Amino acid sequence: MYKVKVYVTLRESVLDPQGSAVKKSLHSMEYTEVSDVRIGKYMELMIEDSTRDIDTIVKEMCERLLANVVIEDYRYEVEEVVAQ
Repeated sequence: MYKVKVYVTLRESVLDPQGSAVKKSLHSMEYTEVSDVRIGKYMELMIEDSTRDIDTIVKEMCERLLANVVIEDYRYEVEEVVAQ
């Protein structure tokens, strides 16, 4: 079994209004050290063992459903989990 952590963020070239709003709020709370905020999504998937390659499966899921590849980037980490 595999535990997959997927991180999806807007591409650098895409404006992030949520991130801008959070940055503005942090500055108003006197956290002026914050220079930028980007908002994204985090997902954890548990995937059963398969005859198919785990990287192929995760890339397909990200590109078909989990991320909008036109405006978002994604990355993921795969961790093999030992069944107990």
